[in-house]
Amino acid sequence: MKKSLVVLLFVCMAGLVFSKPRSEAPDTVRVGTYIISVHDINFHEKEYTVRFWLWFLYDNANFDFSKQLDIPNAKAIEEPEIITDSIDGKAWVIMKMKCTMKENWSVEDFPFDEQHLKIQIENTLFDNKHLVFVPDTAGSRYDSKEAIDGWRITNFAVKQNVNDYETGFGDASNNFQEFSTFTITMDIERNAWGLFMKIFVGMYIAFLIAIVSFTPQPSELEPRFGLPVGGLFAAVGNKYIIDSVLPESSSFTLVDTLHSMTFFAIFMTLVVSALSLKLHDYGKFDKALLVNRIGAWVVISVYLVGNIIAIVLAIR
Repeated sequence: MKKSLVVLLFVCMAGLVFSKPRSEAPDTVRVGTYIISVHDINFHEKEYTVRFWLWFLYDNANFDFSKQLDIPNAKAIEEPEIITDSIDGKAWVIMKMKCTMKENWSVEDFPFDEQHLKIQIENTLFDNKHLVFVPDTAGSRYDSKEAIDGWRITNFAVKQNVNDYETGFGDASNNFQEFSTFTITMDIERNAWGLFMKIFVGMYIAFLIAIVSFTPQPSELEPRFGLPVGGLFAAVGNKYIIDSVLPESSSFTLVDTLHSMTFFAIFMTLVVSALSLKLHDYGKFDKALLVNRIGAWVVISVYLVGNIIAIVLAIR
């Protein structure tokens, strides 16, 4: 009898020693959103404002999203309106949010650009070992009529991601932490032809003023050289106006391409006028008129073809 008890005690102790402790699974939080509006889109300041509803369903009483909510890619977050209730024994928190978001706009094809917006939601206190978001994909959507003016929302989606921080926030024993993130993504695009005509009409008028200089005789100095110079100043002014709206960019944008073509075309009108005047001064009147006519067709044709190619590439 004693021998059997000793064997049983030994087996129990061995089980305690060699058995691996089971790690506890993190608590899940079901989260969804409804986008009310996206407005105040500001390319120059690299920001926009978004208003939306957030809701959370969870069991863990330690979660307090009124104090633990963070949106890492937001510039400013206004104090939210909070409604608390319960559903089937779970805590139910609804929050009406208004945030100013930072955004690195892609303006290479402006105004035929498409933008990708992203909003990240995190809990500031609990990492993904304790809290994991579960997106409410069925309930999450946007106001299709009022959400955004002048744009169209495409590819709206909500998903769960992981955001890592290479720091222990002062805890030297842990230099890496991961937090579950609820991510809202939207692609926005617009019918840009109306905006295109508004911002580039000054540039095209400047080019038309410049090519009027091909009509006077080569000997008429004032209109032959004064009109292109006036058009050049008008095109430069139009460029400065558009650049004041857009953010600084190291890439060569559609705006830069079209204005550069205009500057070069106006310069070529001056070159043609100078060659025609030189031939006229040498008494070669027929050659002066021929150079003027051929030069006008070449400048206008190359300018039109170049514009069409640049615009088609931007749209595609």
